[in-house]
Amino acid sequence: MNDAVLSQTLPRPFDTLRAVNLTVKTWFYVAAIGHAIFLAYILAVFYPPIAQSGLHGLQGLHLPTGFREGDTLGNLASVSHVLLAVIVIGGGPLQLVPAVRRHAPAFHRWLGRSYLLAAMVSSIGGLYMTWTRHTVGNLVTQIGITVDGILILAFAFLAVRNAMAGRITEHRRWALRLFMVASAVWFFRVALMGWAVLTDGWGIHWESFTGPFLYTLGFGNYLLPLAMLEWYFYCQKRKAGQGIQIAFVSTLLPLTVFMGIGIFAATMGLWLPRV
Repeated sequence: MNDAVLSQTLPRPFDTLRAVNLTVKTWFYVAAIGHAIFLAYILAVFYPPIAQSGLHGLQGLHLPTGFREGDTLGNLASVSHVLLAVIVIGGGPLQLVPAVRRHAPAFHRWLGRSYLLAAMVSSIGGLYMTWTRHTVGNLVTQIGITVDGILILAFAFLAVRNAMAGRITEHRRWALRLFMVASAVWFFRVALMGWAVLTDGWGIHWESFTGPFLYTLGFGNYLLPLAMLEWYFYCQKRKAGQGIQIAFVSTLLPLTVFMGIGIFAATMGLWLPRV
């Protein structure tokens, strides 16, 4: 038996790097679907009343930072936060699709600039509302939101600086990090509803919107995605062993299932009933 025939008859070793990439693609497809549903909810629920009534359209929209009489700056921050969410939630996943980057580079660049600007303005507005309106949770919640806002501004700056310097690989890495922290508001809703379904809301005091789980989620909604992203970057390196790659796949797969449960629960419990 020659070597060619022998190589066809022997079982091939498990390609752990391919498993890593396939798992990440699966996670992205599930996340993109969830972002699309949230985007449709924002367009259907928030845009019509704002288009019809301006700032007063924020009234009665189930927003903790909605319209407040006499608070013009806060109302502007709130309405811009809602309007720019379309670019952040809708444009983020679209920016990460390789086909868009390859076949529509001009669109990719303009969408990227719009995404960066929207994320930064939305972050500044969110920080302003967090510390002037005090509407959700307590000090722990406010600190969690603040750290996320600072990371958004920092990652946006680093993504732009690396792009301008021609360091495309580093630019893309910082853009991915920006996507994770800018999507924290989406991760929060999905994880909250997934946890509520699986544990009946253990660790959550719904009336005050406090509790150990919410404190953990207030930081974990961006720190966990960032940690998984850095782990993924490491898995792409040659020095990453198969054990590390298998551990990554074994961690991301259940997280993806949990995310899918959270997307379904958020769609049926939060978004669809208000459309």
